[in-house]
Formats: sequence, C-alpha cells, structure tokens
Amino acid sequence: MMLFRIALLSLWQARTRTGVLGGAIGFVSALLVLMLGVAEGMNRSLIEASTTLMSGHLNVAGFFKVTAGQAAPVVTKANALRAVVAKAVPEAKYVVSRGRGYAKVVSDQGSTFIGLAGVSVEDERGLASVLKLKEGSLADLSKPNSVVLFEEQASRLEVRVGDAVTVSAPTTRGVNNTVDLTVVGVAKNLGMMSQFSCFMNAKALQKLYQLNDDTTGALQIYLPTADLDEVKRLQGRLRESLTAAGYQVLPEDPRAFFFKFENVSREGWTGQRLDLTTWHDEVNFIAWTVDLMSALSFILAVVLLAIIGVGIMIVMWISVRGRTREIGALRAIGMQRTSVLAMFLAEGFLLGLLATLAGSLVGLLLSVLLTRAGVTLPQSVQFVLLSETLVVVPTARWTAIAVTFITAVVTGISLVPAMMAARLKPVTALGHVG
Repeated sequence: MMLFRIALLSLWQARTRTGVLGGAIGFVSALLVLMLGVAEGMNRSLIEASTTLMSGHLNVAGFFKVTAGQAAPVVTKANALRAVVAKAVPEAKYVVSRGRGYAKVVSDQGSTFIGLAGVSVEDERGLASVLKLKEGSLADLSKPNSVVLFEEQASRLEVRVGDAVTVSAPTTRGVNNTVDLTVVGVAKNLGMMSQFSCFMNAKALQKLYQLNDDTTGALQIYLPTADLDEVKRLQGRLRESLTAAGYQVLPEDPRAFFFKFENVSREGWTGQRLDLTTWHDEVNFIAWTVDLMSALSFILAVVLLAIIGVGIMIVMWISVRGRTREIGALRAIGMQRTSVLAMFLAEGFLLGLLATLAGSLVGLLLSVLLTRAGVTLPQSVQFVLLSETLVVVPTARWTAIAVTFITAVVTGISLVPAMMAARLKPVTALGHVG
C-alpha cells in the first residue's frame, strides 16, 4: 500500500504530464470500447437477422434425392420428426416449420431472384417482434397466396401492398411451376441479409413446389440462448437421438444449406438424409465480418498504444532522471531494488488503470447515446454492419477485456524505465546533479 501511495503522490505531483498521458490512454480506451461495442452490435444484429430470416438457433433440415444426381432441400414426414426433436431437446422454447426455396419473382415492372421462406405466421412466435412492417400487416400472411417483401425488394420490383407478383421455380421433379401471389406487407430492411430472402404463405410454397402437407424445408428450433457453445452441445445430443431413431444424418458441415447442393448432388445415395446446423452455420458466409471488426478493434488499439507507449517510456525515463536523488535517498534508507522497481511499475499500473477506467466510462456513455440516437446508416454501411441504424452494445465482458488489456500494456511499457531506476546505486544517485 505504501508503494501505491508513493505512486499516487508522484502522479499528482506531475499532474500536467499525468493528464496528457492519461488523456491519450483514455482516448484509446474509449475508442476500443466503442469499436468492440460496434462489433457486439453487429453480432447481435447478425443473430437477430439470421434467426428471423433463415434459421433457428438449431435447425433440422436435409435433402431428399429422387435420383442420385438430383437433390431438393426438403424434409419428408415432418410431423414424426418433430416428435423426435421435442423429446431430444426439451429446452426448446418452440419449434417452427419453414419451407425453403429460391425462385424468380416477377412483377409488371421488373423481376429478381429471391430466397423463399414459407411460414405459417400463427406458429411464428418471435417473427412479429423482430420484423417491422413499413406497410401492410404480418397477420395477412396467413391468407392464401400471400407474400411479404422487404423494402429493397419491393423497390426493385416497383410494387406496394395489394400488388400482384408471380413466382416461378422448378419443382423437385425438375418441372417449372408458377404461383401468383399478393403482396400483403413491405418490411423494413434488416441489413444485408434482407436482400436474400422474403416470406410467403407456407401453403403457397408447398403449392409452388408441389409438396404435401407433411413435407417442409427445415424444423427451426428456438432456444432460450443463442450462445454457440450451448447450441453446439444440444446439436450433438440431437444428432445422437436422430441416429438412434433410425434417421440418416449427414456429416457435420458448417455452411449454409445452399452451399451444400453441389456436394450432395455428387453423392450416390437416394432418399432422405437430415442435416443439422446452427444459426452460425447458416450465416457463415457473412459471420466473418463480425470477427473482422473485433480483430480490427484490437489491431487499432495496439497501433495507438504503440505510439503512446513510446511517449510513456520517454516521459517515465525523464521522470527517473529527475528523481534520481530521491531514488538514491530511498535506497540509502533501506529500500531494496525490487521495491524501487515495484514503485515505478505501480506508477505505470495506476496511470493505466485510472486512465483506462475513465476512458471506458466515456466509451460506455457514448455507446448508449449513439444507440439511443438511432443514427440511420448509409446503404453501403448497412450492408457491412447488418443493421439499418447504428447499434453499439458494449458488454461488461468486452469492457473488462479492454481495461485489462490496456492496463497490462501500459504497465509493461513502464517496465524498462522502472528497471533503469532499480539499477541505480545509492551513492551515484545521491551525488547526481540536475
């Protein structure tokens, strides 16, 4: 405690220097907390978008092959499979059946290819809370031959609520089929992922692909947590249960289902095989953006700390030079070299800790203010950040990591001048002038 008291007094005595260095360290801390908050916001937007548009936390999907070279992303005898899932994963909040497809959507003004999600809106407990409609009503998706598009899709097709579109796609037997749909809603964009998918009435999707009522695209399992480790654990348990129940399950392949067609089509089997995936697997083609943002945050922090670190070393070296006689007096009255070393390390530690805590608090405050401001992002930025507005979500875990990381770096930088101080001989130090 005495060493920390001396360190605090030394920092206060040189408060101008301490304020400049502390301000620089605090700036880096605030910036790191902000950037990690953006990365966490991206991660939550990714989970929200993925589990709304194309995936549950855990999915039981698969492929059915009429012939060895032709695969369709469907699951037959879905009701019996749902019973096995309910018994194997009692933790599930709810399970929904989602049809899957990819088709050409044509209006009087244009056309585009869009992924199709066939939903029974009355079973979709979480959809209404996430999907925000700009026009129309999500409840109208229960009407026959209805579809909900996203803003960008509606703009591309130049349609509004009440307009008609035609959906064209090949069936599982390779025969082209069409269905006329009525636009019953236009939803606000959910970042880049909303460009790839739309919602249509489940019966209409079955009609398009000529499927029976006991066939679906995937059983999407929604859990109390999206934590990937827990989801993986339940995935392993479900795989064992399905295998024990006599189902053929494909080897684990952590990719979205539409990337697997080529591999599956080359395999020589026919009939039904199931595929188990997590929400992260289904969006792995864009999940790298979150990891990249986190990595960039730390790289930027390291670069800035390296620049600031040079200043810290120089200033502390000057401090050692200016306090040489003081160090000599302390050594003369019995302070050991290790204590001198610890005293200067304590100075660096306290400087780093106090500045980092202050900077982190500023970063947390800015994060809250920016999120509440609901800043609308440009279209190009929405594509990367996976959200229409800026979402900054600093967590206690990331803030603690930022504080620990920067404090440790600043303390480490203090080691060289601290070792210089500890190596001073008492007689030489006492005789130092200037």
